[in-house]
Amino acid sequence: QVQLVESGGGLVQAGGSLRLSCEASGRTFSSYGWFRQAPGKEREFVAGISRSGSITYYSTYYTDSVKGRFTISRDNAKNTVYLRADSLKPEDTAVYYCAAALATFKGNAWPGDGMDYWGKGTLVTVSS
Repeated sequence: QVQLVESGGGLVQAGGSLRLSCEASGRTFSSYGWFRQAPGKEREFVAGISRSGSITYYSTYYTDSVKGRFTISRDNAKNTVYLRADSLKPEDTAVYYCAAALATFKGNAWPGDGMDYWGKGTLVTVSS
């Protein structure tokens, strides 16, 4: 049974940092993505990491609003993907979801309906 479990959300002041974790169990995936949904807004792609070419090479992708502030990484030995969020802004406040896919993706706008599994989400609140 596949499960994705996020952790690391919380309340942080503007300019602060958080590291979100997503531990996958049940199998490994080619792609992991972080998505977020703010109150009253649609879910949006934030960052993704996807196998590219060889089995050990991965590419990373970010939506424009987080480029230079967020960093996605994965630890295959732990089957865990991370999202380091620095210089947080109040507009980053949202529920952050981890998603996984068997397929590979490119670009900075991954389709949510292209992901195979989702976590339940972790809330990030950035105060001004």
